[in-house]
Amino acid sequence: INLVIALLAAARGPTAADRMLMALLFGSTGTGILALLAQAMNMAPLLDVALVLALLAAIGGIAFAKRAWQEDGHD
Repeated sequence: INLVIALLAAARGPTAADRMLMALLFGSTGTGILALLAQAMNMAPLLDVALVLALLAAIGGIAFAKRAWQEDGHD
């Protein structure tokens, strides 16, 4: 349910920051689901996919913040 709400909010978000927050929510929820599936199904490679998803979500958040900071003329 959380993923569906995040996708809908990301598509209709009024600002880019709202969309980015939903993308981070999607990334963290996806990471949690994949980690739980990896443990339940005893599939270590699935845990690697979860960690990559978490890393990509973090990098995306940093890139968005840096871009938003530059647009404000702070850098």
